[in-house]
Amino acid sequence: MKTASVSARAALTLRAVSVSAAAVLAAGMCAMAPAYAQSSKIAWLSTERIYNESRLAKQAGDRLADEFKARERAVQDLAGRLKAASEKLERELPSLPEAERLKRQREYFELDKEFQRRQREFREDLNQRTNEERAVISDKATQIIKQLALTEGYDIVLQDAVWASPRIDITDKVLVALDKGK
Repeated sequence: MKTASVSARAALTLRAVSVSAAAVLAAGMCAMAPAYAQSSKIAWLSTERIYNESRLAKQAGDRLADEFKARERAVQDLAGRLKAASEKLERELPSLPEAERLKRQREYFELDKEFQRRQREFREDLNQRTNEERAVISDKATQIIKQLALTEGYDIVLQDAVWASPRIDITDKVLVALDKGK
């Protein structure tokens, strides 16, 4: 019985020493953290703001709107034709003979497939062109960010953080440089 008691006390003492050592280690790390943080210079930027607020992004948006205006109008016209065909088919369906009803339904489904195909192609092409325009903006912004990092001594530049202090936000600097055309 005495051995079990001595072993239990030894285990408790060992555990207490381990907890104390861990606390001392954690306190030491916390004390050293400001030294590490002070030696590193961190910056953050919002890519969404770059893609939405820069002059390049606005110009790209205008170009895309002009480039896709006719196709968007064609898809909208086709949607109008499809809606009109649907309403007409619904109205006339009960009074049509079987053969005519099948023919009209087939025509309607073909028109619907054509509409869906054109709409999908339009979205895919618009997404592809948007991504191409964003890649151009991203390349220019990356050059500016690298230049800023070198001139202002940043060790790391982060993007898309959950939260960042306005003190380390360089988005406005990047937007100004992008708009100047550097």
